[in-house]
Amino acid sequence: MISKAETRRWLGCVLVLLTGLMPWFAHAEQGLPAVTVVTNPDGSQEYTVSLQILFIMTALTLLPAALIMMTAFTRIIIVLAILRQAIGLQQSPSNQIMLGMALFLTLFIMTPTLDRVNEVALQPYLNDELTSLQAVEAASVPVRDFMLAQTREDDIALYVKLAGREGQIESLEELPFTILMPAFVTSELKTAFQIGFMLFIPFLIVDMVVASVLMAMGMMMLSPIIISLPFKIMLFVMVDGWSMIMATLAASFGV
Repeated sequence: MISKAETRRWLGCVLVLLTGLMPWFAHAEQGLPAVTVVTNPDGSQEYTVSLQILFIMTALTLLPAALIMMTAFTRIIIVLAILRQAIGLQQSPSNQIMLGMALFLTLFIMTPTLDRVNEVALQPYLNDELTSLQAVEAASVPVRDFMLAQTREDDIALYVKLAGREGQIESLEELPFTILMPAFVTSELKTAFQIGFMLFIPFLIVDMVVASVLMAMGMMMLSPIIISLPFKIMLFVMVDGWSMIMATLAASFGV
């Protein structure tokens, strides 16, 4: 059994603890409003910083998809993968190196667009000249211009037809991102495979020549790939292949 003295002592400790925590609870209630919506004079609405941070953290989960569907990354990584396959190398360069190359080349190609986004959206938003929604709308304009410049008109027409909006979109400025994104990705896949086809031809010729020589010499049991691999590597190095590939990819985006 707990004595009355011990009960009073425990109750006193609890009261002291609650008394000490009450200022903290009061400060938390005043400093961290959970949901606050402020209506601007023009009718738009602004949310508290805590909600904005929540929205930003949620949007970060879509960052990989945005990187693939709205930048030059798709074309670059596909061309590099086809190049590795054409040479006949399975694990060199490794996937990590290829992804790093594709990311930094994408950053190089997208720099003018990112500078424009920073100029018209990010800096005005940080200076409280634009609301968050206005900043997002302003940032979408340079990205849209980049995507439209790389998208084929027949791909846009295809997805407009699939969406059942023929005759409803009068100009490219009215084209929604839900149609522009898949059209852009489709165009990027076409361009990447066209570049990859051109890369495959010289290495395929080397394979055919080596296979013909081995067959003429009666060495049918020897794999032509083993013999042709050093010749393909030597050919790629002699023509300064990496510089040509990077320059071709950058030039394909108009850089």
